[in-house]
Amino acid sequence: MRERVYRSEAIIIRRYDIGEADRVLTILTPSGKRRVVARGARKIQSRLAGHIELFTHTTLMLAIGRNLHIVTQSSPLDRFVHLRADLERIGAAYYVAELADRLIEEESENQRAFELLLGALRALDSGASVDLTLRAYELHLLDALGYRPQLHECASCGATLTEATDRLSPAAGGALCSQCADAEPQALSMSLPVFKLLRYLQVQPLEMAGKLRVSSATRAAAESLLRAYLRHILECDLRSLAFLDDVRLMRHADAAAPIKTTEVRHFAQGDDDENDRSPPGAW
Repeated sequence: MRERVYRSEAIIIRRYDIGEADRVLTILTPSGKRRVVARGARKIQSRLAGHIELFTHTTLMLAIGRNLHIVTQSSPLDRFVHLRADLERIGAAYYVAELADRLIEEESENQRAFELLLGALRALDSGASVDLTLRAYELHLLDALGYRPQLHECASCGATLTEATDRLSPAAGGALCSQCADAEPQALSMSLPVFKLLRYLQVQPLEMAGKLRVSSATRAAAESLLRAYLRHILECDLRSLAFLDDVRLMRHADAAAPIKTTEVRHFAQGDDDENDRSPPGAW
């Protein structure tokens, strides 16, 4: 009986070595996340070795195996070479891949999650703002997987939220009106610029994030809130966050460190919140 072979578009989000020469890949495809094995990929003469790098968007030929499907061919569609030339963007790519890996169940079909990961990698590769791209990706991925934070209605009572909203509760699942916030001592403070930014990023296409002009203070506060929200869901921080934070600290400590794209905004610039330009259509 002949071995069945099929073709699949995929993004390689994780990999590890197994045996003497094999490599197991975790891939995200339009039809779901799965693990596959690349036989002999670590051998010097392997034709697959250069075509199954992390974050590669590729077309794979896969053979049905007894336990794991087997990679027989890889034809890269995009290697995101500009992203790989900048350490902060590499760290961001690790983060979006790890977040997808942790939140998406294996064999769970979700084409939108695939498109979001691909869009985030393309934005990072194109030079878009790193932190705002990550915030937009987090919000859209949470929405695609059923964890959407409530930012338009109170997560507790369902009342329409106003500009007076200044608390967000990861446990409740989003922002709280003033009355419900009083009854939730664990709710986190949220400034109006941060609230507007999160609402805007949640409803706008991911690629719009990199075009915003937002102060570093507001960016940092938005990141802190979404980290807390994700920590509540995952019950831990992702390992890639530590790497990304270390990269930022190294760049801040060394003023002479080269920055590949002028769009990257660092959290320590000292911009004031009143310098924010509120995203259009946030209300």
